[in-house]
Amino acid sequence: MTKTAAAIIGAGLIIALGLLGAQLTHALIDFKRWDRVVTVKGLSEREYPADHIIWPIQFTEASNDLPALYTTLESHSDTIKGFLLEHGIDDGAITVNQPEITDKLAQQYGGNSSVQFRYSATQTITVYSANVEKVRSVMPSITSLIKQGIVFSVQQYNAQTQYVFSRLNEVKPDMIEEATVNAREVAEKFARDSQSQLGKIKHANQGQFTISARDAHHPHIKKVRVVSTIAYTLVD
Repeated sequence: MTKTAAAIIGAGLIIALGLLGAQLTHALIDFKRWDRVVTVKGLSEREYPADHIIWPIQFTEASNDLPALYTTLESHSDTIKGFLLEHGIDDGAITVNQPEITDKLAQQYGGNSSVQFRYSATQTITVYSANVEKVRSVMPSITSLIKQGIVFSVQQYNAQTQYVFSRLNEVKPDMIEEATVNAREVAEKFARDSQSQLGKIKHANQGQFTISARDAHHPHIKKVRVVSTIAYTLVD
């Protein structure tokens, strides 16, 4: 190998090593920048009316005559259904469930021949409707049927009215956008306060949507909430 060729190869190696060093330095600086992050949370919270209502109407009966008990249950069920139809509830929204019958003498534990009524029954008629306000307007007047001898069970857990919000997929995009904008505003303020500039998003967590009643007195108004967590890089 001539001296000229060796010099060329040497110069090439020096240049290559110099470029490699510059690239490594640049990469290290980028890594350090990427390691400087600020993690913020963005909130979006909105209220929407429930779009479906589930109203279980539950009543109880007792008797020592089983066939007579079934007859009474059918009669009272027809009375309640007629009341609902008369007040504008659609027939397709009304479901008459099978009654639950208890024979107190046939129970393995607690059987007592001195009970006043051998049989007790619970009957549930369920209204499932998208016309929430219409159903809510009818609910207070159902108690008028007490005068006809119908004993309602309003304290049972499975007799509580439920309000459903089923349009979550419709409101998700706008709420996620709002939460993201809110998070960026918080991050930008942090960057200004720390005399830095906000960089790219390093990672983000959309967060879980929650749906709850606005309060105990307005269960038909739903509060939809999401908190997004976003980490931004900081640059000088």
